[in-house]
Amino acid sequence: MIQFYKKRDFGAFITDTFNFFKSYGKNFFKNYFLINGLLLILLVAVGVFSFRNFFGQFINGNMAGQSDYMARYFEDNMGMFIVTMILIFLLYSALTVVNFLFPVFYSKRVSEGQTKIKTDEILSDFKKNSGKIFKLYLGLTFLVIPVSFILFLISYVLIFLLIGIVIMLFLVPALFNVITFLTYDYFNSNRGFFESLSYAIRSQFSYPNGREASPYWKYWGSTIIFMIIYYIISMIFTFVPMMMFYSSILTSAPDGSFEQNPMTGTFGVLFFVIYGVAALVSLIVMNLLYINSGLMYYDSRTDLHQKIELAEIDTIGTNE
Repeated sequence: MIQFYKKRDFGAFITDTFNFFKSYGKNFFKNYFLINGLLLILLVAVGVFSFRNFFGQFINGNMAGQSDYMARYFEDNMGMFIVTMILIFLLYSALTVVNFLFPVFYSKRVSEGQTKIKTDEILSDFKKNSGKIFKLYLGLTFLVIPVSFILFLISYVLIFLLIGIVIMLFLVPALFNVITFLTYDYFNSNRGFFESLSYAIRSQFSYPNGREASPYWKYWGSTIIFMIIYYIISMIFTFVPMMMFYSSILTSAPDGSFEQNPMTGTFGVLFFVIYGVAALVSLIVMNLLYINSGLMYYDSRTDLHQKIELAEIDTIGTNE
């Protein structure tokens, strides 16, 4: 078993994240796919077929040499485009909430001593916390994410001045940790949304007692490591469809013009199946980041470390 509420150093975050999946991975992903499976399939299917249709029309426009082809295509299919976008948004919102909260509820149960968690137990957590989930969704959608996007946009603009690269390097992991800390704290404490948000921001830079060294660098470093791992795995799976697409262009249009749409037929189906698998793998691998950030959250809760230590002392005294 992994002890959750304890102080960890940088190396412990890395090893314990992998140890978590080594110890609980089978049960974790069994529940993950039972709960998320249908949503994952629907999202990937809708996204792939929508992207295929859009991409196919884009290539058709290039083949015909019509610069305004895409504009006319959207005008003629505006209704279908709006319905598709609404469907993708609803599916993506549902998947994001379930996918994001599943590691939170699972970790909470494991931290309380459970080892074999049932799907019904996780579903009951979703049902029991439905009101808080709705408030969290509103807070993230209309406050946290817009502010994060503005900060990200400012950093992106500053890239042209080079300083933006440095800011982005520190901003992205910090924003990710603030959002995950907010979520973990919101469902692991009695604090409200804004109180948890305040705690999530403050805990990036100091422990609650204020007497220990800042945990910022070990939180930042651990998140960077897993973001790199996530990026490498995602690139491995997206590299295949990218190479398939570019090779089809080079082999089918040696003179620089398309004779036929490379996204049609068997090749097109294979390309988007692999693209869908790549998207699915990316969503699954994100659990590494969620669990790692959860361990950081439990590291930050030094108030609970003390309670556990006192409980262990009481147990020793009882055994004696």
